[in-house]
Amino acid sequence: MNARTRTLVAATVLLGIVSGSAVAHAAPRGPVPPSGSVSLSVASGSGPGSVSAGVAAPVFSTAPDAEALTKALEGVGVGNADATAALIRVGGSSGSWRGASGVADLVGGRPALEQGRFRAGSVTKTFTAAVVLQLAAEGKVDLDGPVQRYLPGTFPDRFPSVSVRELLNHTSGIKPADGPGDAFEAQWDHRFDVVDPHDQIANALAKGPEFDPGSAQHYLNINYTVLGVLIEKLTGTAYEEQVDRRILRPLGLCQTSFPGRTRTRIPGPYNHGYQAVPRPDGSTELRDVSVWNTSDRWAAGDIISTTADLERFTVALFGGRVVPRAQLEEMFTVPAVKDVESGKDAALTAGLSRIVMPDGTEVWGKTGSRFGYSTGMGGTRDLSRTLVYSVNSTDAKGKGMNPVVGKLLAAALTRPRP
Repeated sequence: MNARTRTLVAATVLLGIVSGSAVAHAAPRGPVPPSGSVSLSVASGSGPGSVSAGVAAPVFSTAPDAEALTKALEGVGVGNADATAALIRVGGSSGSWRGASGVADLVGGRPALEQGRFRAGSVTKTFTAAVVLQLAAEGKVDLDGPVQRYLPGTFPDRFPSVSVRELLNHTSGIKPADGPGDAFEAQWDHRFDVVDPHDQIANALAKGPEFDPGSAQHYLNINYTVLGVLIEKLTGTAYEEQVDRRILRPLGLCQTSFPGRTRTRIPGPYNHGYQAVPRPDGSTELRDVSVWNTSDRWAAGDIISTTADLERFTVALFGGRVVPRAQLEEMFTVPAVKDVESGKDAALTAGLSRIVMPDGTEVWGKTGSRFGYSTGMGGTRDLSRTLVYSVNSTDAKGKGMNPVVGKLLAAALTRPRP
């Protein structure tokens, strides 16, 4: 199942989103979880999130449903076929709640680390988009200008003009670069490969366009690989340095980092990720996939973070403290085109997705997945409800939504009936 289909499934069912601000007090121990689950810890608070000016009434006006959220975390851990650990932070002006369940590793059985780091996958794209929009606000790049203007010699002469905005909202028409394929074993065999983004771009562009730029939407990493190179060209410094200087340091996101091209381990404490792999005898192996080279994802999907950091980032972003408000509208503007795979109306923006919940609630955010890790962040635009989650999924790249993720999202984003 390709990345675009997985994103559509996640966005259609429910989304992961982020909280107002970190809960200050230590999480008290919750009730002893049922067999197969370890260390269920929760904390709640008043949630000092902010509400955008001009909003008559918040989308969420009641506190998160602690009972439903606690129940959603139960059973995660040893013996659970879907997830070995789960972390969640719910917040916003309506209140806050956080919890953790499961194990940090299957060998030692240590309780899941609430502040454990994880691979956040395509959540990286939101950071990349924010930097590009900052550069646009500074007059260093024109979103309507062709990327060929800024990256001369990169695109073949025959390739049609692609605007920077079309890269941001996945309407560029650039085809994906070749790789080992979507199958787990194929990617496992190449997990230590070091991939150069320039080689990926050359490979993709040599294929010619998939469709006329701006005429359709197709979610592909290659768009953000090009944007990473664009950031480096415009600034004269490394992509990672720009994200660090413009976002991580100003917001105090001390637990967020990039692995670089050669580092394969997650720095600091983390919950191990596992992939369910069928054995010839019909049994299932849970293979530790925590150590991996993610240079093939780079500016599209290699960031490492925590739920607390992603919560802080989301609140600052939605509140206009990362991207100036004029450019921030790009993140809340869906192009009027169709998705090439589903045939449905586009849902992706510059770094985010728009999702309408079954009860009509509109939320915005970004999901991401790497083997062993499923991540989501976002919230209502008025910040009355935010959510961040990290679930150590045993099939993070599989079809459909992880059942644990679905339960968490339903518990966090369902408004109480009048």
